[in-house]
Amino acid sequence: MKKLCILLILFLATTTTKVQAQEQEIQQLLLNIGKLAQFKQILKDLKKGYEIIYKGYTTIKGISEGNFKLHQVFLDGLWQVSPEVKKYKRVKDIINYQFLLVKEYKLAYNRFRKDDNFTPEEINYLGSVYEQLFKQSLTHLDELTVVVTANKLRMSDEERLGAIDQIFSHMQDKLLFLREFNKSTTLLAIQRAHQRNNNQTLENLYGIAQ
Repeated sequence: MKKLCILLILFLATTTTKVQAQEQEIQQLLLNIGKLAQFKQILKDLKKGYEIIYKGYTTIKGISEGNFKLHQVFLDGLWQVSPEVKKYKRVKDIINYQFLLVKEYKLAYNRFRKDDNFTPEEINYLGSVYEQLFKQSLTHLDELTVVVTANKLRMSDEERLGAIDQIFSHMQDKLLFLREFNKSTTLLAIQRAHQRNNNQTLENLYGIAQ
């Protein structure tokens, strides 16, 4: 009887140990399943976050590339010259001013070179003034050509019109200066001729040399 009790006790102890072990395994399995579910959720969240980031990056990349293409189209357009710019009234005025400048300086220079009231040194000075004006007028024409020629400068129509206005102003200043210069030189020649005539009259009438 005593042995039977001992065997029963050992059986119960063994059974209890196995049950406890099984319970621990079940708990560990449940724990692992929970961790696996959490891990899957983490992976799912990471995937979702990546998709959001990728979508955002793709959108930004598309926008930036689109903006660059639009910007490139805009810049390429600045190489072109619109008909409105080419037909701008000031373009014709600039060319006409250059024509008048050359015409008027040549007429004046030829007249002054034949005038005895100027010395050779003074004639050379007049020639240098006219030469500088002529060279500057050619520079303005070159500038105008660049502004109204396609594929020369990247400028908007407004900028091209502003540049043409500035060239017109410079050319107008040159022509006004030339006319004032010719006028002053002509007055000087008249004054000298008048003085020479007076001196000659005094010498003829009274024998007085001035």
